Amino acid sequence: MSSPRTPSSPSGSGRYTDYPMAMMVLTVIFFMWGFLTCLNDILIPHLKSIFQLSYAQVMLVQFTFFGAYFLMALPAGKLVAGLGYKKGIVAGLAIAGVGALGFWPAAGLHSYPAFLGALFVLATGITVLQVAANPYVALLGPEKTSSSRLTLAQALNSFGTFLAPWFGGMLILSSVVKSPTELAAMAPADQLAYQAQQAHAVQGPYVGLAVVLFLLALFVWAFRLPALTEATDKGDHDRHSFAEVLRHPHVLFGVIAIFCYVGAEVSLGSFMVNYLSMPDIGHMSEQEAAKYVSYYWGGAMIGRFIGSGLMATMSPRKLLAAFASVNMLLVLTTMMSHGNVAMYSVIAVGLFNSIMFPTIFALGIERLGPMTSKASSLLIMAIVGGAIVPWVQGVLADRFGLQHAFILPLLCYAYIVFYGVSGSRVRDDAPMAPHA
Repeated sequence: MSSPRTPSSPSGSGRYTDYPMAMMVLTVIFFMWGFLTCLNDILIPHLKSIFQLSYAQVMLVQFTFFGAYFLMALPAGKLVAGLGYKKGIVAGLAIAGVGALGFWPAAGLHSYPAFLGALFVLATGITVLQVAANPYVALLGPEKTSSSRLTLAQALNSFGTFLAPWFGGMLILSSVVKSPTELAAMAPADQLAYQAQQAHAVQGPYVGLAVVLFLLALFVWAFRLPALTEATDKGDHDRHSFAEVLRHPHVLFGVIAIFCYVGAEVSLGSFMVNYLSMPDIGHMSEQEAAKYVSYYWGGAMIGRFIGSGLMATMSPRKLLAAFASVNMLLVLTTMMSHGNVAMYSVIAVGLFNSIMFPTIFALGIERLGPMTSKASSLLIMAIVGGAIVPWVQGVLADRFGLQHAFILPLLCYAYIVFYGVSGSRVRDDAPMAPHA
């Protein structure tokens, strides 16, 4: 790619010139982190069976993974501010690669805490990617179409989440996991062979992903991307604090909306294999249920392609509220029904999840100028909802049953309706930062 062009001056059409090649590179990165994130949905039933965990215990997978967003988002923001968007993306890919490599010793040791440690490192790398790549895509073109552009990039993210359950189902859930009683009845040599087989089912896929992540980091390092430093801390001459950024209501409400959305999305995906395999819902094996999880994420991919086109001409706020309302109805339907109705209504939620994250994110950083990178860190920090909401739902599932526990995602979608209708509006009485 030729030397980056100088961004155009502020105008009604937008602040930056379009960079189609940069967008292509970023969509590949969005695909990879979507794939890695959704692979957790397959890892969860595998670890639950191997270590004989309760729902609450196995949700530590998501708690660890998405808890890293909360703990590492602000450090990631400082890292991206210091390195810039491009080097920040390279660093995120490299850290994620190290985390993926950690699955080799974790599986070999047959240690649940070691799995959680590797997941934390992997999630730290993805946190850096989220902090750098989401605002970067939103800024690569006119502000009025930032939601549409970010939704298009997230569609490739959803393509990764669509493929991951098929990939993981074939390689990770391909063998039948033995119960503790069956394992105790086996000869010592057979037990060792069985544990080695289970370890290899996880080691191979994640080591392969580590190699891909390292190669992608090298590719991005060699590719010339526009800097856009005016939308990072380097362009923030007044040095605004995070507290000042949160004084903008659309940012504060957006942080809560991201928390609710990611929490609901991850909860549904995390419990879907177990939910669909219940006798009164789907009555199928876990491996077969994993294929239906692909439809859930595939719906999000299709919805994002459609939503990207719709938001080029329609109000992102109204579309967000409408999609969240539909999801409330779908979750309520799966809670009050059984069989195919319960199964397909919960899968259909993915289609209407589609535009939520990119739309909330783009609305949350609207008209912030040099405070954009700080707002991005706060919004990514809110992805911790993917750690807390599934864990709480796991507690509810253990106590009241999995189907009744879906009340939690229902409440999350209700808040997103509020954000689309009112919470995302940029208040005139909150002073906007000047564009660089």
